[in-house]
Amino acid sequence: MATQLNNQFKTSILNHKTQKQNNPFTTTTQRKRTIKFQVINASSNGNNGKQLIESGKVRTIWPKEAFTIMNSEGFILLDVRPNWEREKARVKGSLHVPMFVEDKDNGPLTLVKKWVHFGYIGLWTGQYFTTFNYEFLSQVENVVPGKDTKVLVACGEGLRSITAASKLYNGGYENVGWLAGGFNRSKDNDFLAIEGKEKLQYATIGGASYYFLQLLILLQVVGK
Repeated sequence: MATQLNNQFKTSILNHKTQKQNNPFTTTTQRKRTIKFQVINASSNGNNGKQLIESGKVRTIWPKEAFTIMNSEGFILLDVRPNWEREKARVKGSLHVPMFVEDKDNGPLTLVKKWVHFGYIGLWTGQYFTTFNYEFLSQVENVVPGKDTKVLVACGEGLRSITAASKLYNGGYENVGWLAGGFNRSKDNDFLAIEGKEKLQYATIGGASYYFLQLLILLQVVGK
């Protein structure tokens, strides 16, 4: 499998380079300008999640206090995990908009992820390959139309929900909370009702390679 993906990746990259070289409308100078613009745009669009949490603009809420705060202050729990994680275990009554969706593309980036996953790391975790859900904000607006609604954003380990919280805050949501450490840090009695076949704190564990790939994707979308 690793050899096949490696060959497929090399062929795709070669074709990608050939197409660029054969394009009479794209010069080296233009490509450099495009790359420079992308870097500037990625670093200047809104506040990132870490800054928002450190400044208190996004509220840090720990799993052990989440249920009490949801009841007393009216926070709505927004689960941003992909579908296959949520199917394993979920908080009853929580809303769901995935931060990542299954990546069915066979382009160079996807082939890189597959090559790293199978060839370099050599582990199969049973997780799907994912890509950022670029309709995330608009989908949240459909299920939570009021921008003054108190929204507690949660994922498995807290990394993806940091990015999700920044997307919501920069998108106009005024009262955003972040579940620190994610569901992995929760205990059996932290949330009143759990649905699914697994314990909530174990529903996201997918191995080191899975989190490495998620980190690569997060680095891509920060600032977009």
